[in-house]
Amino acid sequence: MVVPLWAWFAVVGVILVMLAVDLVAHRNAHVVSVREAGIWTAVWVALGVAFGGLLWAVYGSEIGAQYFAGYVIEKSLAVDNVFVFAIIFTWFAVPREYQHRVLFFGVLGALVFRAIFIAAGSVLIASFAWILYIFGALLVYTGWRMARTRDSHIDLESSRTVRIFKRLVPMTDEYDGQKFVVRRAGKLLATPLLLVLVVVEVTDIVFAIDSIPAIYAVTSDPFLVFTSNIFAILGLRSLYFLLAGVVDQFRYLKVGLAGVLLFVGAKMTLVDVYKVPVGLSLGVIGLLLAGSIGASLWVA
Repeated sequence: MVVPLWAWFAVVGVILVMLAVDLVAHRNAHVVSVREAGIWTAVWVALGVAFGGLLWAVYGSEIGAQYFAGYVIEKSLAVDNVFVFAIIFTWFAVPREYQHRVLFFGVLGALVFRAIFIAAGSVLIASFAWILYIFGALLVYTGWRMARTRDSHIDLESSRTVRIFKRLVPMTDEYDGQKFVVRRAGKLLATPLLLVLVVVEVTDIVFAIDSIPAIYAVTSDPFLVFTSNIFAILGLRSLYFLLAGVVDQFRYLKVGLAGVLLFVGAKMTLVDVYKVPVGLSLGVIGLLLAGSIGASLWVA
């Protein structure tokens, strides 16, 4: 797939404009309501789907299907982030009106790091084709581990990130509005909100190690990997505020996500034996997610 340079700049430009609009809309600290979160979620999903439709119209159904498969994979794995963010915000007792600011800058950092990871992944795959087998094995292991530990939670008390930050960075004991840093007695100090941002950022980097190789299972085109990944995580903030209050009801969702990782991992490792069509991959992924969500709602 040949994509002109101006198309890359156009996509990045649209993303930056939408982020600016989002930042202006939430410039004042307030509790994001379910209605507001629902509207923004619909906007971000519509933007991602519209872009996929554009690719489908310009480059054909195969390219369009590859984009949507990558988008669905990343969007579904993003839901797992929601579980973790809820735990982080609860543990640090972050006031609800400040949570959007943390997630906004967290996603902004995620865009940068994921672009770096995607570029590195593309170079590795182009130079060492066998790296796909390692990606596949990693996904199979991650899926197996997620299925085994689906009811466990992260332990922030013993988090290495938290311990290193507190040891190296002078900080206050209380929040000061939406500020990440404050000046006290002429000394610049971090607030707990900055620590929360760092924890969110590190957590997303860990998730990216799983989710980006998963997209390479359905497409190796850097443009499709980048756009499907980015458009999927852009709505992560609004998705969190939409689902944060009901995440406990989706008790079997992690089983479905583990199934997705196991499937795409097996798909990558067995690519020389049988190449699973993109349409079939999309159907299997959709069935796994729909089944886990349906089972969760059935027993809720």
